[in-house]
Amino acid sequence: MPAAVVLAVLLSGCGPSWSPVDKRAAGERGYQMTDDGYYRVRRGDSLYVIAFNFGLDWRDIAEWNGIRPPYVIYPDQQLRMTAPKPRDPGVAVTRPAKTPKGSTSREGATEPAVAPQKRTAETSSPAPSAPPRSEPAPRSDPVRWLWPTEGRVISAFKANDPARNGIEIGGREGQPVVATAAGEVVYSGSGLIGYGELIIIKHSDRMLSAYAHNKRRLVAEGQAVAAGQTVGEMGRNDRSQALLHFEIRVNGTPQDPLRYLPKK
Repeated sequence: MPAAVVLAVLLSGCGPSWSPVDKRAAGERGYQMTDDGYYRVRRGDSLYVIAFNFGLDWRDIAEWNGIRPPYVIYPDQQLRMTAPKPRDPGVAVTRPAKTPKGSTSREGATEPAVAPQKRTAETSSPAPSAPPRSEPAPRSDPVRWLWPTEGRVISAFKANDPARNGIEIGGREGQPVVATAAGEVVYSGSGLIGYGELIIIKHSDRMLSAYAHNKRRLVAEGQAVAAGQTVGEMGRNDRSQALLHFEIRVNGTPQDPLRYLPKK
């Protein structure tokens, strides 16, 4: 992820296309943790994106910080990113967000789930708050997965290696990238350094898939997608290799996608 949390390395037959950066290092876009284990929320963040950056389950972050539905978080709010120690009384409470004097506005609030609103992670002007909404009914884990694009696997998954949290599939620039299973788009943007144009789809309360280095993203946050629906077009990495970086995560932990995808 970013200079803070780059999670993938793209390999060709001759070696990696770039080197991973330690997940907890300082990030160009602020994806960093304080020495005492907190993260400061930026405008446009969501629990899903924060959890993805740090390899955590968004539900754990919500629980550690006493955040309840509709899971609203605020710019400058500091979130605990580790489980409270057993001696801590009750569930940890987040450090409060800074609110301008004389203001009680909730402007700039961000939901983890997917309000169809314009993200402002890369702008300085605040976005209007999304109205509270109830959490969608939990989905079951997919029972059938599709390959996200055509092509040969040029880099395999390796457990406990931040450089290889997914697989890389080689192909041609512009070829379709499809949703590997039905779900809801919880991120569509380019704010995570090292992933290029990235799409993250939630398939159930515990399962996500991620599609990185798109040439174009064809879906928006909050959009429901069907299995096999085109969500993007294959792009190139920083070494001009045409490929797709693809991940599957369960409870925030990267899994080997080849365990789920059908055999070729």
